[in-house]
Amino acid sequence: MSIDSNPIFKKNTNFDGALAFDKMEAKHFLPAIENSIKIAKILIEEIELSSDTPTFKNTILALENASEYIDIAASAYYHLFSSEAGKEIEDLSQKISPMLAEFSNDIYLNEGIFDKISEIENNCTHNSKEEKRLIKVYYRKFVRNGANLNPEDKEKLRDIDSKLSTLSPKFSSNVRKATNDYELWIENKDDLKGLPQTAIDTASETAASKGGEGKWLFTLQFPSMLPIMKFLENRELRKEMSNGFSQKCLNDNFDNSDLIKEIVKLRHKRAMLLGYKNYAAYILEDRMAGESSEVYELLDNLYNKAYPAAANEMAELKSFAEAEDGITDFMTWDYAYYSEKLRKMLFEFNEEELRPYFKAENVISGVFEIANRMYGLKIEKVEDIPTWHSDVTTYKVCESDGSYIGLLYVDLYPRETKKGGAWMNELRSYGMSNGELKAPHICLTCNLTKPTKSKPSLLSVSEVTTIFHEFGHCLHGMLSKVKYKTIGGTSVFWDFVELPSQIMENWVLEDEALEIFAKHYETGEQIPKELIKKLKKAKNFMMGNMYLRQLQFGYLDMAYHDNVVEVPDIEVFEDVVLGKTRLLPNVEGATTSCSFSHIFAGGYAAGYYSYKWAEVLEADAFEKFKQDGIFNKDTATSFRENILSKGNLEHPMELFKRFRGREPMVEPLLDRDGLLDPVKDEK
Repeated sequence: MSIDSNPIFKKNTNFDGALAFDKMEAKHFLPAIENSIKIAKILIEEIELSSDTPTFKNTILALENASEYIDIAASAYYHLFSSEAGKEIEDLSQKISPMLAEFSNDIYLNEGIFDKISEIENNCTHNSKEEKRLIKVYYRKFVRNGANLNPEDKEKLRDIDSKLSTLSPKFSSNVRKATNDYELWIENKDDLKGLPQTAIDTASETAASKGGEGKWLFTLQFPSMLPIMKFLENRELRKEMSNGFSQKCLNDNFDNSDLIKEIVKLRHKRAMLLGYKNYAAYILEDRMAGESSEVYELLDNLYNKAYPAAANEMAELKSFAEAEDGITDFMTWDYAYYSEKLRKMLFEFNEEELRPYFKAENVISGVFEIANRMYGLKIEKVEDIPTWHSDVTTYKVCESDGSYIGLLYVDLYPRETKKGGAWMNELRSYGMSNGELKAPHICLTCNLTKPTKSKPSLLSVSEVTTIFHEFGHCLHGMLSKVKYKTIGGTSVFWDFVELPSQIMENWVLEDEALEIFAKHYETGEQIPKELIKKLKKAKNFMMGNMYLRQLQFGYLDMAYHDNVVEVPDIEVFEDVVLGKTRLLPNVEGATTSCSFSHIFAGGYAAGYYSYKWAEVLEADAFEKFKQDGIFNKDTATSFRENILSKGNLEHPMELFKRFRGREPMVEPLLDRDGLLDPVKDEK
């Protein structure tokens, strides 16, 4: 199949050339990738063999444009791999990923191309600021991907990259399959005691869809699992669900333990081949943190604040559980349940009371209105844009004067063909393409509470926060004004990429923002102010434990990538690494690692600390919004111009200082979360 006839590339009449997902089939992707690589190789060979003096235009820009077709096909494929992966799409990863890894190696290990880039890098004084940045980024990419290696080591690198390219997709597939495989069937209505009606209705419909009329089916999808853990009175069923979640992908049909060991070993080999002491050193060279000592300093400082608070919280929770129900062997499956009961008692507040005010459609329109008040954006629903599933809604994003910015796809609900979690990805990044600037096409993807036959999708506060978080990422990609895609949008240092997303979470609890979207789904009544007060009062409840959980992920990630080359038994390894963060007994067969997709199937290896790093940035940045007004146009404009639009045009610390007027401080984060002085806060 030729490039022009393949529906992935074929010119269409869709608005702004939107991808023809309605025409794409699994059979189209392999020839699309193969033909794209052939075209790219021809273009790259022309760059390499040219006798002209190397310049930004004939080398750097030519390289930027050489893989246009690959970018289109790969972004469409990996989007479907995450969002709508039937078996055929899933299986293709074992062919497509190695092909793309080999192509990447062909570029970065090309001595002729690297010589030209080096010459340009040494003589770029007359290039523009944006061109200089792109030159520098390309030069570093080549060096960090083996351009300076000898021929023998280049072949070793190729072999490592080829192996790694298949392992992460396998890990991701195993997590998805294990999640889909687990089912908790309930036949006795008495066993549902404590559950919200929404969760019961959803479980009933899920069971009916699988031939279980009159029964209730719960799964490991978060909207299904979480009500069990927080509200179900039946302790044995909570234990069953908890173990199903924590024990997946270890000693089952989807075991990821050997994949983890191989991934970690190969990552370290790769880093050491490139001259680094370990994989963390390799990754952190290109991060704000710079080196592992800075990461540990952040984690340890937060740990020293969080652990005493978490220990006090846990002691109180255990005492409460014993007083309430005589629980003397408090376990992980008791934590969420008794936390919810204690919060309700202390604050006269049940989070389920909020759901009627958080209809999914209202939250989406609300976050759009907030973007309008801050940045002047107009976001309107558009029809006739092909999507990958009927759940997906599409929107056109424009400036206040009507000028077009880009397309936004919103995909909110779980399904078996979709991986868990929430994310933003770019089907098409803002920037130059075939000689013209093209608008971004951005996806906002979640796995939220689904609508039932009797009720629309009614969200928890954490689900509302997830929408705001991912929408922040979308703004980062949508509002980029860097014309070269390699340094635009979200292509920034990984410990800076969470700033635009996490800062958006702050608007969820602001009165002025809640007035926009928190309205009862039946009556249209505004969320009662008394309920908002309770929500705010309870927001730091069990905060020490929430910190400790994030720090567990950060420490575990660093342990894999900073300390070891050969990983022993996964359970033993975790027990050693996480010992100082555990406040409850370890459960045999339970691991974090075996479904830790962020670091083994995502981009957060040696970078999970980024969430806490970025929290420091966003809490400090939001202080300015609080001081100036959360909808202050000047402050929002400054954030857009200095953070959202600049991509990787400058070092992120310079961008942050330009917005904030100084380097970030950790105190606003600790103060907001009640951990600045835990002893004082308790009083």
